Amino acid sequence: MSTEELREEQQFVSGLYARLDALREEAQAAVQASLTQVGNGLQARLERDVLVAERSGLLAAFNAGENGLCFGRLEFRDGRDHHIGRIGIRASDVERTPLVIDWRAEVARPFYLATGHTPMGLRRRRHITTQGRDVTALHDEILDLGDTTRTGHEGANADEVLLAALDSARTGRMHDIVQTIQAEQDRIIRAPHHGVMVVEGGPGTGKTVVALHRAAFLLYAHRRLLAKRAVLIVGPNPAFLGYISEVLPALGETGVLLSTVGELFPGVSATGTDTPEAAEVKGRAEMADVLAAALRDRQQTPEPGAPIVIEHDDGDLILDWTIAHEAREAAREADVPHNLGRPHFAFRVIDMLTEQLAERLGADPYGGPNFLGPDDIAQLGKAIAASPEVHAAIEELWPQLTPEGFLADFLEEPTHLADKDADLVRRPRGAAWTAADVPLLDEAAELLGNDDSAARARAEAERAKQIAYAQGVLDVSYASRTYEFEDKDDEESEVLLAHDIIDAERMAERQEEEDHRSAAERAAADRTWAFGHIIVDEAQELSAMAWRLLMRRCPTRSMTLVGDPAQTAEAGGCGSWEAILAPYVEDRWEYNRLGVNYRTPQEIMDVAAEVPRVEHPGFEPPSSVRSTGVLPWAHRTDDLAAAVADAVAAEARDEGRLAVIAPRELHARLAAQLPGVTAGEAPDLTRSVVLIDPRQAKGLEFDTVLVVEPGSYGASDLYVALTRATQRLGILHARELPVALKQVAATPWPAAAG
Repeated sequence: MSTEELREEQQFVSGLYARLDALREEAQAAVQASLTQVGNGLQARLERDVLVAERSGLLAAFNAGENGLCFGRLEFRDGRDHHIGRIGIRASDVERTPLVIDWRAEVARPFYLATGHTPMGLRRRRHITTQGRDVTALHDEILDLGDTTRTGHEGANADEVLLAALDSARTGRMHDIVQTIQAEQDRIIRAPHHGVMVVEGGPGTGKTVVALHRAAFLLYAHRRLLAKRAVLIVGPNPAFLGYISEVLPALGETGVLLSTVGELFPGVSATGTDTPEAAEVKGRAEMADVLAAALRDRQQTPEPGAPIVIEHDDGDLILDWTIAHEAREAAREADVPHNLGRPHFAFRVIDMLTEQLAERLGADPYGGPNFLGPDDIAQLGKAIAASPEVHAAIEELWPQLTPEGFLADFLEEPTHLADKDADLVRRPRGAAWTAADVPLLDEAAELLGNDDSAARARAEAERAKQIAYAQGVLDVSYASRTYEFEDKDDEESEVLLAHDIIDAERMAERQEEEDHRSAAERAAADRTWAFGHIIVDEAQELSAMAWRLLMRRCPTRSMTLVGDPAQTAEAGGCGSWEAILAPYVEDRWEYNRLGVNYRTPQEIMDVAAEVPRVEHPGFEPPSSVRSTGVLPWAHRTDDLAAAVADAVAAEARDEGRLAVIAPRELHARLAAQLPGVTAGEAPDLTRSVVLIDPRQAKGLEFDTVLVVEPGSYGASDLYVALTRATQRLGILHARELPVALKQVAATPWPAAAG
């Protein structure tokens, strides 16, 4: 093995980090200087904000490059030689020569796609392994078989780097895979961002991490659009969001909002829980029609023969069925949301009451024309319009409603539902909101609307002035200022102008002293925000009503949906891609399937695959890329808590993370036997031992998994639980094992042997 090659790469990497440190110090100093910049005028504030924005963006990217800054090298047959890394860095502010090329640049694609059969012009591909800032190993692949030059770092196994990454201990947080992206994954990551892309894959196929890298690539390739509109990533639960939270920041991307569906209605915290049956009812597509019908019930008329009598200085006003009915029909014909229809209703009622009063006061007893002129009638109308009693009557018949108030009323007495379904969802007013309520609240908000037209017109006019002024400042400020950072062309470097970080529109927004939030922060607070792209993980689990909510958030239908119908566990989940997408894009969507299991060893996958085969004998799981030689085991016991504690003590001696996956009803008893372990909705996945249920385990992975009482799980939940381990799997049970797991019972319990 050539130590000279290793020494040369170490020298290069050390120089690269020296350049990174210099850039980082420069950006940090610029941020600090900008923050202390003097001047309170509009132009001074705008210039200060733009400097802080552009330098803060660069600083975040430079910080992201600290770990694994350079991980590859491409040597082309035509003499080109490029190092590949987490971010792109140039040699100096003057030179356009790249030191290291961003993994997302087009020139970096051969690092992921080239093969001996299709070398893509490569002579050699080198994988560079680092620990901190030290180069620890090199792995060379010869792609030009006619080249006889050897470095001593050629490996017999082309998958050596990938397998080393797969065998490493988990940390409780998902890591990026920029060093080990496979060809089938790269094609999905770099696909165009328009339209809907479906990525289906069984356990361990990397569909989640591929989706996250796709977000990073889209933010790189379409930065000006997506930095402005933000990217939304929807996950199944808070534990999952915590697990993936470090991937995109590690890639230098922060313009994303991570959220569950239950967090997508600003101002509402969904802390309550529904029964599975109630959640299924709330998630049905028909709930949109049910809520619309319930809202029409709130648009009332007096009973015939029982009018509303309104006291008035000039005599009682009679608001009867005829007046209310005519006003209601006029408001409905306007075809606007309920709250925007209220002025139509109110004006019509006021006009007819004014006509009623005018006829009474100005009537000629001898049948002649009305004594009151237009001005007199207008004065009567103003008085009626100002009457609190009239407005109270209008409020009774066509109330101004909030989504929260309307839905709370509906759930207290669910109308337009079958009795059985109504009993399932009925609850007292004031009960905590649940995740299944959030799509209903969003639907209610759409039905109700908000009459803010006057305020919006004023705001738009003011905003137009601010944008025009900001553009002038940008034209002056950026005329001679450019910054090196990215490589987006495989032939020559391309500077990243400050305009790529902040444009006139965003600059105008930033000058508003009350709102200096990022696009993701503003999106989180705005129910009507339209995202540039949405990524949905475990997409098969979402209900039809949840999809209505998400489709509103992305009118362009630019989405990446990730999931596995075989793992559908929620009763209200749509399950199939056709059921999800047909109402919105018909058949205009792209399907991709990942068929290689990078997480689960073959020994564990052989056991897990038997679960879906009970109902679907032809089921074929994804192919595992590795085998550990360690068989899953099962142990039956009368004291589950003690047996789990013993198994945890035995397994936790090894490096890595261990998960106890057990039914929720057993958590308190098990936690009492496991020191330092607690149960909850958002467990700390960085701890060496965590206690979760099968639904919380979705999308996660651990070195060792102990599945407790598998006979109490549904088939989908059991399949998920069995496929979370990267190394070892144990099963502890007091009840009979499911039929699919009978084969595991023959494997001895390691703790007993010890």
